[in-house]
This record gives sequence, structure tokens and C-alpha cells, in this order.
Amino acid sequence: MKSAFTVVAAVFISALSLAQTASLSQSRRVHVMELEDIQREAMANNPEIRAAEARVAVAKARTPAAGALDDPMLMYRNWGTPISKPWDWNQAQHMVMYQQTLPGPGKRAARTELANQQAAESEAQIEVVKREIGVRVRKAYYDLLRSIDEHRIHDQQMELSKQALQSATVKYTVGRVPQQDVLKAQIAMTRLADHLVTLDEQEESARAELNTLMGRDPGAALQVMGQYGNPRALPNLDELERVALENRPELKAIAATGNVAESQLALARKAYTPDFTVAGGYMLMPEGAMFRNNYMAEVTISLPWLNRRKHDSEIKEAQTAAAVVRSEHNSQVNAAFLEIQQALIRAHAAERSLKLYRDTLRPQAEAALKSAAAAYQHDRTDFLNLVDSQNMLLDVESSYFKAAANLDTRVAELERAIGAPLTAASVATPVAEVK
Repeated sequence: MKSAFTVVAAVFISALSLAQTASLSQSRRVHVMELEDIQREAMANNPEIRAAEARVAVAKARTPAAGALDDPMLMYRNWGTPISKPWDWNQAQHMVMYQQTLPGPGKRAARTELANQQAAESEAQIEVVKREIGVRVRKAYYDLLRSIDEHRIHDQQMELSKQALQSATVKYTVGRVPQQDVLKAQIAMTRLADHLVTLDEQEESARAELNTLMGRDPGAALQVMGQYGNPRALPNLDELERVALENRPELKAIAATGNVAESQLALARKAYTPDFTVAGGYMLMPEGAMFRNNYMAEVTISLPWLNRRKHDSEIKEAQTAAAVVRSEHNSQVNAAFLEIQQALIRAHAAERSLKLYRDTLRPQAEAALKSAAAAYQHDRTDFLNLVDSQNMLLDVESSYFKAAANLDTRVAELERAIGAPLTAASVATPVAEVK
């Protein structure tokens, strides 16, 4: 009975080893990229960024036409042809006229300025999209990097579980431990296999996110290499707010929107400048007329002062729109400062959490597992204590890498909040180093 049970345990270990070997051999065929390569490809190929760039191209293409003149008109007029002889055009008057409408002074320049400001507004939105994509890229990258580290820890724990299962099997064979210890060892390995399923899910999700951000097929083969962020420092809140006022894309975008509103107001005020239409033409009179060949000139002027209700309403609407944009700018500044404050709080919390795992929890969990393993080898503790120590170390190691990835993600969010790298701000507080 004991021999058969030993064979089952050996087969269980071999099956898990083959599954891990197949998984590793498959991962070696995956293309490897660093963070800089991923960021560069995302900036070049991300569909959201390309769509924003296309909107800018449309706005810039509209600019030359904004200040252009209206299309000229060529008119031919025939009148006085006898109804009884509709074919006798010699008895008719013929006129050919060329006509051009000329906007009032300053209107073309105001329209061009408005189109330029609208293009600038679209261009400012590109930076908003790029910053958002950049944060998402870094988060997905660190999630994938963390998954790789967790897989490595998982493999180490699986190796320890194999050794524990082999030790329990040997002890059970010679009658030193009950069969329950072998069953517990198998359960521990099965739990590790279940943990591997979760890791694989997280890894595939992060890989699909990165591929999508780079404009690739979400299922494309991809692996990352690199390390967590270098030691850095977090500036104080006042310095971060100053950098945000100078660099945050949303504030630049709302400022560009304000310029558009001011340009629209300036154009609305030009409504009281009259427009002109000039025309000139040639007239051919009927046969027998004293002067058969004639020319004509015509000038038409609009009278906007007689339509004050319309134009005053347009000006008031433009003034209200400009006031709304100014209010939205203040709201955006307040929202940006709140986001910076919250991002800084999260970054400091992530820093403290990482330091706690690195300096305290990891050494304690490793020491506890080594002590439990040594005690079990010398029959000074039961197998349940060894399994608990192993699971605790796995949880601590997993949480440590999550804390390391979380710190880099929080720093990326802080840079997103200020719209610039942290190097643009003066240093205030050191950040924990990730080893």
C-alpha cells in the first residue's frame, strides 16, 4: 500500500514538472521588449493617439479656407427677347457680370485666427491623450514585470513543495509520519498550481493591454524585461503644483479652449463691420440702339446696424461662452491640484508599503520558512506548520512585488497629474529603493 502511494506521489511530481517545463519552453519563444521600446511603439502606433493626430490634421487643413474669400460668381442675363420671336436674340439685351463679396475689414483675419486657435486646441488634446496612454503603458508594463517575478517565486516555491512532498513520502514509507502529511503536501502543490492559474490570467491580461496600447493584436506574443524604477525622490506639494501649472496638458488644453472662445468673441464683434459686394459686367443692347456696347458696375453694402437684435445676441453668446471657459479653467486647476494631492498621498503610501515588505516582512517570512523546513526535517514540527510557512512566504513575496510595481505605477500617476517627469520638480523626500 505504501509503495503504491509512493508511486502516485512520484507521478504527481513528474506531471507538474513537465507542465512547468513546457510553459518555460513556450515563454522562450516570446519576443522581449523593454519599457522604452514599448513606450516608443505606443506613441507611434496607439489608435487613440493616431485618431487625435488625425483630428489635428483636419483642423489644420481647415485653417487656410477660414480666411478665404467666398467663391466669385459669374452671371449671364438675357431680357427683352420677344415672345413672338424667342429665337431673335438681336432684339434682346445681354449682360455678363462678374461678382465678388468682400468681408468687412478685419473679418478674414479674425476667422483665420479662430481657425488657428481651434487647431491649437486640437493639438493640445494630443498631449492629454499621450499622457493618459503613457500611464496605462507603464502600469501594464509593471503588471507584466511583476507577473514574471511572481512566476519566478512560484517556481521556487514549487521546488520547495516538491522537496517537502518527497521528504513526506520517504518518511511515510518508513513509518515516521502519517499518510496525512503526504496528502497535505500534495494539497500544497495543488494550491500552488491554482496560484499559477491566477498568475497566468494576470500575465495574459497585462500582455493583451500592452499589445492593444501599441496598436497590435491583443493576442500577439510579447514578453518584457527590465527592472522596477530607480531610487527617486518625491517633491513637495507646492513644487508639484507649480510644475502642473506650467506643464499639465489639460490646463494647456483649457487655455487653448479659452483662446478659441476669445477669438469667437472677437469675430462676433466684427458683425457690425459691413460687408461689400462688388460687381462689373458687359451689356450688349439690341440692334439699332444708339450705344450697343455698354458696361456696368455695382457696389452693395450690408447694413448690420439694422439687425441689432441678431448681432447683439451673437456677441452676448460669445461673451457667455468665454466666461464659461474661464470658470472651467479655474475648475480644472482645482481638479488638477486635488489629483496631485491624492497621487502624492498614494505614492507616499506605496513607498512606505514597499519599505515594510522589503526590510521587515520578507526577511521574517524567509526566516520562518527556513526554520519550519529545518524543524520538519528533524521531526520537530508537523507538516501543517511547514505548509503555513510556505504559503505565508508566497503571499509576502507576491505582495512585495505588487508593492514594487504599485510604487512605480503611483509615480507614473503623479507624473501624469503634473504633466511632466518628476525631474522637472525639485527633490524633497527620498523614495525607497527597490532591490
